[in-house]
Amino acid sequence: MTELYIKNMVCDRCRMAVEQTLRQAGLHPESVELGIARVAESTDIVTREMRENILRPRLEALGFELLDDHRQQLIELIRTKIIAFVHYKDTTKAPSTLSAYLQEQLHQDYSTLSKLFSEVTSTTIERYFIQQRIERAKELITYDELSIKEIAALLGYSSTAYLSSQFKTITGMTPTQFKRLQSKGRIGLDKI
Repeated sequence: MTELYIKNMVCDRCRMAVEQTLRQAGLHPESVELGIARVAESTDIVTREMRENILRPRLEALGFELLDDHRQQLIELIRTKIIAFVHYKDTTKAPSTLSAYLQEQLHQDYSTLSKLFSEVTSTTIERYFIQQRIERAKELITYDELSIKEIAALLGYSSTAYLSSQFKTITGMTPTQFKRLQSKGRIGLDKI
């Protein structure tokens, strides 16, 4: 089995696109998760030449990037785990804090992950997490199905005021002002 680390996978459609690309390249995906695909073929079959000449161009044509550097692979795993924690969190199963979740998912000490993330990305895990939470809040506000108070609770904020404060810091406007906008300023998750 070979693991392939892929940057910019942020949703289920990304997973399906990557799986289809791997199949078209003649590989047999065993699992495709955000940021990582496992194929049945050994590293003898998935050679560097295949990665460079077949997989990399096909993935890049779809907006993905095949990662070879171990540090970049770990950074991408951190990003995808944060996205999953914010956007797809099953509150009955996931740990209550991001640090506990990342440690559980990546089997590494949070301080080590945090230090590496900061060194490579020039931002902190906490800042990236806040940006993801605000982007999720923007999505939920756009749907107009939940109140700001319900959104704050869903995203784990202790109060509506705390969500509003972080929202204004990131976007320059309050959630209510954002709700009134005709053109919502959402950012693609792979652009954060």
